[in-house]
Amino acid sequence: MSFDNNTQSPFSLIADFEGNIEELFRPKIGPTLPILPVRGLVLYPGVLASINVTRESSLKLLEQARDTEGYFGVVAELGSNSDAPVGSNLHQVGVVAKVMRTFNMGPMGNATILQGFGRFELGAFTKRTPFLRAKVTMLDEDIPSSDDKEWKAVVDSCRENTVKLIEASEMIPSGAAYALRGINNPISLVNFICTNLPFPIQEKVELLSEGNLMARATGLLAILNRELQYAQLKEQIQNKTREDLDKQHKEFFLRQQIQNIQSELGNEKEGHDAEELREKAKNLPLPEKVRMAFDKELAKLERMNPQYPDYTTQLTYLETIVDLPWGVVTEDTHDIPAAARILSRDHYGLERVKERILEYLAALAYSREIKSPIVCLVGPPGVGKTSLGRSIAESLGRKYVRVSLGGVHDEAEIRGHRRTYVGAMPGRIIQNVIKAGTENPVFVLDEIDKITTGSSWNGDPGAALLEVLDPEQNNAFHDNFLDIDYDLSKVLFIATANTLSTIPSALLDRMEVINVEGYLTEEKREIARRHLLPRHLSKYKDEVAKRVSLPPTTIDYIIEKYTRESGVRALEKQIEKILRKVAYSIVFDDGKLPKRGGLRPSHIKQLLGKPPYHRDKYLSGDYIGVVTGLAWTSVGGEILFIETALTPTKQPKLTLTGNLGDVMKESAMLALEYVKAHAATLGIKPEMFEEHAVHLHVPEGATPKDGPSAGITMATSIASAFTQRKVRTRLAMTGEITLRGKVLPVGGIIEIILASKRAGIRDIVISNDNKADIEEIQERYIEGLHFHFVDTVDEVLRYTLVD
Repeated sequence: MSFDNNTQSPFSLIADFEGNIEELFRPKIGPTLPILPVRGLVLYPGVLASINVTRESSLKLLEQARDTEGYFGVVAELGSNSDAPVGSNLHQVGVVAKVMRTFNMGPMGNATILQGFGRFELGAFTKRTPFLRAKVTMLDEDIPSSDDKEWKAVVDSCRENTVKLIEASEMIPSGAAYALRGINNPISLVNFICTNLPFPIQEKVELLSEGNLMARATGLLAILNRELQYAQLKEQIQNKTREDLDKQHKEFFLRQQIQNIQSELGNEKEGHDAEELREKAKNLPLPEKVRMAFDKELAKLERMNPQYPDYTTQLTYLETIVDLPWGVVTEDTHDIPAAARILSRDHYGLERVKERILEYLAALAYSREIKSPIVCLVGPPGVGKTSLGRSIAESLGRKYVRVSLGGVHDEAEIRGHRRTYVGAMPGRIIQNVIKAGTENPVFVLDEIDKITTGSSWNGDPGAALLEVLDPEQNNAFHDNFLDIDYDLSKVLFIATANTLSTIPSALLDRMEVINVEGYLTEEKREIARRHLLPRHLSKYKDEVAKRVSLPPTTIDYIIEKYTRESGVRALEKQIEKILRKVAYSIVFDDGKLPKRGGLRPSHIKQLLGKPPYHRDKYLSGDYIGVVTGLAWTSVGGEILFIETALTPTKQPKLTLTGNLGDVMKESAMLALEYVKAHAATLGIKPEMFEEHAVHLHVPEGATPKDGPSAGITMATSIASAFTQRKVRTRLAMTGEITLRGKVLPVGGIIEIILASKRAGIRDIVISNDNKADIEEIQERYIEGLHFHFVDTVDEVLRYTLVD
């Protein structure tokens, strides 16, 4: 119920009844009353209210009441949809009323002013036509004493909160506050507020049902406090919104002024971000879903304030979409002989790798459709895995991009960040595809074995690569930043690794593994002569180039005395060091180097210092209990020694030193138990094991060592110590053993063979199950080596131990 200007002023009502409050609350009525159901209004005693009626029955009731000046009952309806209200949808407490005046409102009908008197409880209906009539029971009012201070305080609080609510609310006319201040009677004030303030009808009916005026005023005060808090909160929200809008309008106005000033100075920027992006995207062959997403996000960009932080992220997102090489594909070169020449020009050796690449090129030339393979090049450091990817790209005529995965521990590096984060950007895959500018580059994933795997708070990058490296899935690669699918199926992915042991099995299953073997001394010599030396000489002036000439014998001396690796990285460092030393010698003219001619090994020793490696230490068989073993590591094949010493003691035990891992310790225990079990066959007295402690050591204790491949080497070393028999010279061995004395095969055969050739080993003892691996190796790798294939430890000892 809103305040109405045509409504009779409440002051006359208060003035009329101030002297006789009983006549207001206890009007003289009969046992039954005509009942007027009303919607959206709860009338209280002592209050005037204006109503508009449209029901025929209500019009007849009001007409009769006006003519007879009689009383009738006003009852609020429970709902607002019933055209013929009955007892079930009427509230049980109503107010006796009288028609004070009727106004003709034209097309809107008649407005009737009602005056409320006492409260009554609705009883049974006695008549339904032409209007409702029902039995009623008058209800008493419990009026507080005029001297009650609590009553006065509650009423004053109701008055103050109502004034505040009127000032804070836009729904109540501000003039109502003046009317409120003019009401002096506390009862009329409470009833006036209850009738006219816009809070729910149900709460008004509950207050009307309360006969204790103190309780009614207290309930009203609680409702006023709630409504006042809500109105104040609403006002704060509106003020804040208004301030934000005013700030935006101000910024827009200032930006327009800046643009006008720049235009006058001739510094106006060409176009706007949205127009430039729309123009770029117009001619791109975007898929339908991508086009829809782009248009939607572009419309959002146009509505954003450029000063907002989200604007930069949104702009970066749209720029990423238009920068992607949609439909841009480089045509592959099908000249297979030319591709072979490029591969041979850049890399010496690596025949198996070159053959696999040329197989792919041949298949591509004669196939209508072929999926790009996922290749993983595995080999020791310095053998040319990464540079091989660049040569493959050149031979195919494709663009080349590379990303290093070493140490990557965040999934977002692969898939990108979600745009909810500040500074979000796409992952490295999408970034490098943009960098390549084509949909089918050669993409090298370097050091894939160094990637951090395992779930953590920032995801699992190894698992994220599964989608990238799966030909069945990467045609719809989903980057979190883009939030759209992008086709990576045309990309030729080449991964590089030093070892397969740290690559997750699910990821390894998706790649075709190609082993890149290390180089022989002859191959290293050619690589140094053809590639390394010319490349570094080109960085120096002619004075240095004239002084530096490395004959084959000198290169071999550098390889054998100053390097111990499968690749050529250390060799390249030594050549760089030689050039620096030569430049230094020229500057100071110390006369240590010849003016012309090649550098001999004696000159190399002056330049590089004392050689750190010597072959002779691997060739001696003069020591009992010392055996040369072969091992494979992530950096290639390695030579290691196993040394065993016996110490007389009354408390025999096995001591293991040399920074050994758990597997290697278990191999040592197996070896000792085997020797004990076969003591009679070896000619060892049983009491030897009770009277001697066994100490097994693997030199270079600072280097961690582990693995089962030293099993036969340890068994031979222990047997040599107990039998006091030496081991053959120029002999090395590798193989895992079981408790029954069976010799099991090992991996990394080619790397082990290269390590043997570097060390000058002549004979190799190896498991018979590795025979097939040896037969697959090219003849030039095994030239000068003699293989002795064994099935049992007994065969090993019979061959290796001399009388």
